[in-house]
Amino acid sequence: MTSDGMSSDTTSDGMTGHGIVGDAEARHDALEAASPLAAYRQAIARAGFVDDAAQDQAVEHLEACFHALHEGQDEASGFYLWGPVGRGKTWLMDLFQRHLDVPSRRQHFHHFMRWVHHRLFRLSGTADPLTAVARELADEIRVLCLDELFVSDIADAMILGGLFGAMFDHGLVLVCTSNQAPNQLYAEGFNRERFLPAIAAIERHTRVVELDGGQDHRLHPGRAHPRYWISRPGQPSALPAVFERLRQGLPECHAPIELGHREIAVLRRSERVLWCRYDDLCEAPLAALDFIALGDRFDHVLLSEVPRLSRHAPASAIARGTEDGAARVAAGDRDFPELSRHDDGVRRFIALVDECYDRRIPLYLEAEVAMDELYPHGYLAFPFRRVLSRLREMQLERFGRDLS
Repeated sequence: MTSDGMSSDTTSDGMTGHGIVGDAEARHDALEAASPLAAYRQAIARAGFVDDAAQDQAVEHLEACFHALHEGQDEASGFYLWGPVGRGKTWLMDLFQRHLDVPSRRQHFHHFMRWVHHRLFRLSGTADPLTAVARELADEIRVLCLDELFVSDIADAMILGGLFGAMFDHGLVLVCTSNQAPNQLYAEGFNRERFLPAIAAIERHTRVVELDGGQDHRLHPGRAHPRYWISRPGQPSALPAVFERLRQGLPECHAPIELGHREIAVLRRSERVLWCRYDDLCEAPLAALDFIALGDRFDHVLLSEVPRLSRHAPASAIARGTEDGAARVAAGDRDFPELSRHDDGVRRFIALVDECYDRRIPLYLEAEVAMDELYPHGYLAFPFRRVLSRLREMQLERFGRDLS
C-alpha cells in the first residue's frame, strides 16, 4: 500500500495498472487483427493467393511501418518496394494503405505529378513553392503512397529533387512502388545531378526492399477473356462487334475528342466507349496527363491498327534539343542511347496502358503482330516489360469492369 492508501498497482485516476496494460494489450491485438500482415495471411489462406517468400519478407517490413505509424512514432520510416513486373508490389502497397487508420493518400505517380504541377502553377510567385506544396500535403495526410515511380522527364526530376526532401522535413511518410531501385531512377536522364537529392532523400527516409520472387503473379491462371487480336489480311476486324457490345445501345458518333487542346480523330465513340487508330491517338503530341483525362471520360478503350512498335532508324536521324547538344559537348561528345523515330509514340502507348491498368479500364487492341513481338528490343525495352505484363493480365476475365 502507498501512503495515500492506494494500491501500488493503481493509478491516480482509480484505474489499476493491470487495467491499463489490459487495454494496451487489447488495442495491440485489435491492431494486429486489422493489419496488412493479417490481411495478407488471410488472402493466402482463404482467397487462393499464391504463397511467395519474397512477399512474406516485404509484408513483414510493411507491418513494422504500419505499427510505427499507429503507435505515433515521429520518425517512422517509409517504404520503397521495387522489383520486376508482376511481383505484387502494387497489391502489397494497396493492402497496406487500405488498413491504415492515419490520414493517407494513394495515387499513381503520374496523377501525383499532375497535382504537383497544378499546385506549383497556383503558387507562382511564392518564395519557396516546393516547401509550400510539402506543407500543404503534410497538413492533409501523414502517409503518401505512390504507385509506379518512374522518372523520365527533366521537369519532374528537377521538382522531385527538392520536393521529396521538403516532404520528409515536414514529417510525411512515403510508401511507393517502382520497377527500379532508387539509384537506378532517371539513370540516363539529362542533368541527372538535379535529381540526386531526391535519391538521397529516398534512401535516407525509406526502407528500400527488393521484391523478386521469380514469378509474375499477373499470369496466375484465370478464365481467359481475349482483348488482343492480330489483324489478318482479308479477315474482318473483331473490334466492331466489341464496340457494339460495349456501347449497350447508347448513341454513338464519329466526332473527334479534345485532348491536350488538340482534336483527336476517332473511329467511333459513345458516351463511355472510345475507339481510335493507334496513329491518331499515340502519334499525336499528347502527354501522360492527357491520358489521365481520357481515363476520366471513358470506361473502355479500343485501339486498332497497332503497328510493330520496335523499329530501327539511324540515331543521327533523330532530332535532339539544344540542351542535349550542350550536354554532348560538355560530356566530350558522348554516345546517346539509340532511339527510334517511333519511340515518342511508344512512350504514349506505355502511358495509355499504364493509365488503363491503374484505373481498371479494359483496353482492346488489334495489332499487326503478336503481343511479344510489339517491342522486343529498343531504347524503351525496360518499361515495355511492364506493358507486356499488364496487357497479359488484361486477357483474363478478372481484369476490369467488362460487360458480358
